[in-house]
Amino acid sequence: MSFQQGLSGLNASSKGLDVVGNNVANSSTVGYKSSAAHFSDVYASSLSGSGASQVGIGTTMSSVFQQFTQGNITTTNNTLDIAINGNGFFKVSRDNIIAYTRNGQFHTSNQGYIENDQGYRLMGYVATPTGQIVPSQPAEIQIDTSNIAPRATGTAVGGDSTMVLNLDSNAKLPTVTPFNFSNPSSYTYSTAQTVYDTLGVEHNITYYFVKTSTAGQWDVHATLDGANPVSMGSLNFTTGGQLTGTPAMPISLPTTWAITTGATTPLGSGLPNWRLDFTGSTSFAGDSTVNSQYQGGYGQGALSSISIGADGIVQGNYSNGQKKNLAQIVLTTFVNSNGLLNLGNNLYQSTSTSGGGMDGAPKAGSRGALQAAAIEESNVDLTSELVNMITLQRNYQANAQTIKTQDQIMQALVNLR
Repeated sequence: MSFQQGLSGLNASSKGLDVVGNNVANSSTVGYKSSAAHFSDVYASSLSGSGASQVGIGTTMSSVFQQFTQGNITTTNNTLDIAINGNGFFKVSRDNIIAYTRNGQFHTSNQGYIENDQGYRLMGYVATPTGQIVPSQPAEIQIDTSNIAPRATGTAVGGDSTMVLNLDSNAKLPTVTPFNFSNPSSYTYSTAQTVYDTLGVEHNITYYFVKTSTAGQWDVHATLDGANPVSMGSLNFTTGGQLTGTPAMPISLPTTWAITTGATTPLGSGLPNWRLDFTGSTSFAGDSTVNSQYQGGYGQGALSSISIGADGIVQGNYSNGQKKNLAQIVLTTFVNSNGLLNLGNNLYQSTSTSGGGMDGAPKAGSRGALQAAAIEESNVDLTSELVNMITLQRNYQANAQTIKTQDQIMQALVNLR
């Protein structure tokens, strides 16, 4: 008589219950992937036995596979909670040890690094000082909390200023000539625009529009901070109220367009020559008004918040209304995810079985998209696990019954006279 088959069945059912129990225990663990036990039959090696003459000697658990299916995504109130919707793992680092995880519960350290509860720092492509993302070797992401530098109006990056307005075609000609910015009777309409110098200090340019004829001609003048008037040129409109000629006018600001403290060398200055583009402006009957205006300068700004896009770009939002790319989170994919070594704490490590990790931007190739202020819940299906638990319990009881039956047969043999 052999008790081995029943004993192996008890052992396999017990290990299967361990796997189910672990799944149930982690049903609320963020980013956890459920496991499934795989079993195989066992046969003794024999030189003479073959085919139907072989009798198995039980079963064994051959492996435990994790099911890397998508978990439900739930929103949170933490911007640095990040869920992966699709394929891939976050790449994290601590003390030069690289690991991978699906748990996107991150926060910032006192040094500005984005890290998880175990101190592993999130990795990605770090942006250049100008905010450009250049894919390279992923590095630990550290949020740059320094102020964003100001940009002077008229720089090549900011481009030309623009102003779209309507100048009332029914407006009367000024009663006073020549133009004098301090006398409202010498101009028809005025409006102001805030501009910035190289230190980010605000200055005010006031534009004065003087209707010079009923044929649709308007002269344009400007003053800087209420002084030093300059003539910019003329705007000409057709009988249909449309702007003709060259709509972009050069602004030649005076030499006082500078900041000093009494020293001969200015601390900051404004750019002396740039253009104001009036493309789209009209001269219809109706109130003179500015419909839109733009200038590319701004003052310095402090980091007020960060945001993370579906493509993994970490963007800084500044108090001056500007935005700048700080980094891009990478996702790592593997040829065989089940070959990863489970380190616990929702962390994995690559092995020769899993193959080397392939880093890339979210949404690139087969990689999933990211969702900020959200977490990926465990993919454990409690209903299925409870059914598996009942099945394994029945298997355990059935294997126990075979051992009991074997014992009864053995007892009957012992009692033979």
